[in-house]
Amino acid sequence: MPRGIYECLNCGYREERDSREPLLEGSCPRCGGDMILVGYVEEKAGEAVSQLSKPVQPSPAPEREVPHLPPEVESKLRTFYNLRFAGFDGRVFVFEVDEILESNFEVVLSEMEKLGYWCALKKRHGKVLLLVFPAGEVKPDNRWLPWVFLLATLVTTFFSGYLLALNYIGVLDYYNLPGMRNPYLIALSFSASVMAILGTHELGHKIAAAYHGVRATMPYFIPFPFSLIGTLGAVIRVKSPLPTRNAAIDLGASGPIAGFLVALPVTAIGLKLSVVVPPEMVPATEGGVYFGTNLLFELMTKAVLGIPEDYVIFLHPIAMAGWVGLLVTFLNLIPVAQLDGGHILRAFISERAHRIVTYAAAFILIGMSYLWSGWFIWGLLVLFIGSAGNPGALDEVSPISRTRILLAVLVAVIFVLTATPVPIWTT
Repeated sequence: MPRGIYECLNCGYREERDSREPLLEGSCPRCGGDMILVGYVEEKAGEAVSQLSKPVQPSPAPEREVPHLPPEVESKLRTFYNLRFAGFDGRVFVFEVDEILESNFEVVLSEMEKLGYWCALKKRHGKVLLLVFPAGEVKPDNRWLPWVFLLATLVTTFFSGYLLALNYIGVLDYYNLPGMRNPYLIALSFSASVMAILGTHELGHKIAAAYHGVRATMPYFIPFPFSLIGTLGAVIRVKSPLPTRNAAIDLGASGPIAGFLVALPVTAIGLKLSVVVPPEMVPATEGGVYFGTNLLFELMTKAVLGIPEDYVIFLHPIAMAGWVGLLVTFLNLIPVAQLDGGHILRAFISERAHRIVTYAAAFILIGMSYLWSGWFIWGLLVLFIGSAGNPGALDEVSPISRTRILLAVLVAVIFVLTATPVPIWTT
């Protein structure tokens, strides 16, 4: 891949980089400004010939090879903005915007995409810049793979639910309590609960993406056999840029809120079916598994069961599914990298500030591994995915609506309510 030549929009500093991205935000080593792609290092006779010292002017190559913005594309742009051409390199066309005629950037992006281009609206040092570049290729989805993963995850969660059901039935037998003792029905209820929470979470993302014209894959459930819940969750992959900061907040918040709303009744039903005994009736054993709690789970336990704090609760598998749903909500809302919470936070702060928050949070999570060893893995994962950064929305000029600000506050409240510092521990 040829090396790209980048120039800072602020101070004019140039350098070669192993990248072909049209815009690198906040990456200038001299002033911290944004750098745009202005050329490539040519390959001649097996040797790299740098164009770094050459002025950024159209190449003297034959006219058919000189990049240019098609007239119909520029004409369409001028129906949305009063703008002045500021420069181009054949890939990124830079315009200074004097007046915004169309306030809905999603309309602009949709019309431009029909012409084969994407655009970004940025504010730099008091100027509004419109960056226009060829739209990336969006490959079609694999029709069958999501269904294969779905069926596999149904099997693995059912198997995990079966093992949990045997433990639950053992508790009923030990205390000679009434209750359902069919392990298959209990396993099915556990699998259905887990899949409903995770599926609704991803469906929320999918609906928000469709609403804002963002292309995304179908949910991919991740089977994980021989584990406590039988799955590592589910994901969808966004295949086109997020148009606005409002869209970024909607996509980040929709999944956690949707899954949270399903996890609430699942948790309540599971707690109602759980076994509660006074501490003196619990035999002293070693090797037990304990589930950490959070503020919301504590409140729901008091509301549903109304028991003293020192009572011991043997969770029904459905309650465990609800607990997992609350934990997944919390983990996804950690405001780092490209997690759901990270997309929401990125809508409010710059990419550089967001990267600092991500790295700081990663080291905090690693430090929290003394509470739960799993935080060490999470910290490393955040460092890994955080290294790619979070480019944010294409439009960083249009203001965030009041509704999205309230939505972000709601998500922050859910994050605090579901925060679980020590998810699991053993004795």
